[in-house]
Amino acid sequence: MATRARQPAKGMRTFTIIWIGQLISTLGSGLTGFSLGVWIYKTTGSTTLFATSMLIWFLPAVLFAPLAGVIVDRWDRRTIMILSDSTAGLATLVIGLLYLTGNLAIWHIYLATVIFSMANSLQWPAYSAATSLIVPKDQLPRASGMTQVGDAISSLVSPAIAGLLYVSIGIWGVILIDLLTYGAALVTLLAVRFPQPEKKEGDAADSGTFWEEARYGWVYIRERPGLFGLLVVFAALNFAISITMPLLTPMLLDNSTPDMVGLITSVIGGGMLVGTLVMSAWGGPKRLVTGIYVFETFTGICLLLTGLSPAIVLITAAQCLIAFSMPITNGCSQAIWQKKVAPEVQGRVFSARRMIAFSIIPIAYLLSGPLTERVFEPMMAEGGLLADSLGRVLGVGPGRGIGLLYVIAGVAYALIAQGIMLNKKIRQMEGDLPDAVPAESAK
Repeated sequence: MATRARQPAKGMRTFTIIWIGQLISTLGSGLTGFSLGVWIYKTTGSTTLFATSMLIWFLPAVLFAPLAGVIVDRWDRRTIMILSDSTAGLATLVIGLLYLTGNLAIWHIYLATVIFSMANSLQWPAYSAATSLIVPKDQLPRASGMTQVGDAISSLVSPAIAGLLYVSIGIWGVILIDLLTYGAALVTLLAVRFPQPEKKEGDAADSGTFWEEARYGWVYIRERPGLFGLLVVFAALNFAISITMPLLTPMLLDNSTPDMVGLITSVIGGGMLVGTLVMSAWGGPKRLVTGIYVFETFTGICLLLTGLSPAIVLITAAQCLIAFSMPITNGCSQAIWQKKVAPEVQGRVFSARRMIAFSIIPIAYLLSGPLTERVFEPMMAEGGLLADSLGRVLGVGPGRGIGLLYVIAGVAYALIAQGIMLNKKIRQMEGDLPDAVPAESAK
């Protein structure tokens, strides 16, 4: 027999209140993240150390994800989000005080990044799982698009503002602004109540030990070949694109100032903003899997174009189109998972999903810097191994090794995306796998 406690009001209004707070917080975090990244690269001049900061963000998220999923399913999801925001805000404050007193070191930033990552490992599945219960099923793709608006606006606005603030008021001023945005997020979370999932007596998912429950998310996915196949494809795609991600900012900083790099990054972020607005208004195609396939293939082509020439216009345009595609593919994918996974186990399943999809990203980040500095750049330098062959097409000199890596990653990305349609279980998943989220709409 199922038991149900009195549920709070549900619907897009409640979701929108939460979303506004998270949007403001994301903007503030984007300011701090950009400023600290610039500080690391300006202090060390090392692409590898810059990439290491990105590696440290993902590694704790991968390792902590299974435990985070159990916590999200056991505890009140609103409380988890409040604690996550508070913890991240406290870590940000400590970094600011260390900088203000002249004691900030790179390892402090790395340690704070671990804390940010673990807090986010709880925040993301709690937010995603709560959304499935708050938002009507037919509105989930649109809600997913709205969720990504925060990332898009952060990519668009935060770098430009952070670049200007970095050279005017310094990291401490940026951090003060970030702390205010954490406060805004906490206020909105305190203003609403979250519906809780139905708990069924004797449910096998909740009958084991803590570690057995953590493993359940993996078991749930593995028993559904369509979801598992889509997850494997996304993990491979993540590797192909992540090996290039740490390279753009250092490449731009070698030839420009932090404020100018912020403006260029913001232009690229504009593509993501447009993509999120399109996804929020459109809600994605009727067959969400088809939308994923089309836009992931397109992303691979744009990755290739990024490396073809050192022309800033081409690089910016290609990166804008990639940024435009990401919210659409991610929104379609998120809606599929929210529809097909039972709400009471979404914390564990979403955490296991994230762990698998992200597990290969730290390897990509770890390889990115050394491959660029020791392999590709020397090969594409004047007189390098590939200067007289590929160099005739891509050009030679500084940055052309990065260009070659982008071309290789783009070809690999486009080929991997074909697996979405070649795999019958993935292609037909939306019809073969029944929805787990109730069809009734919330007002």
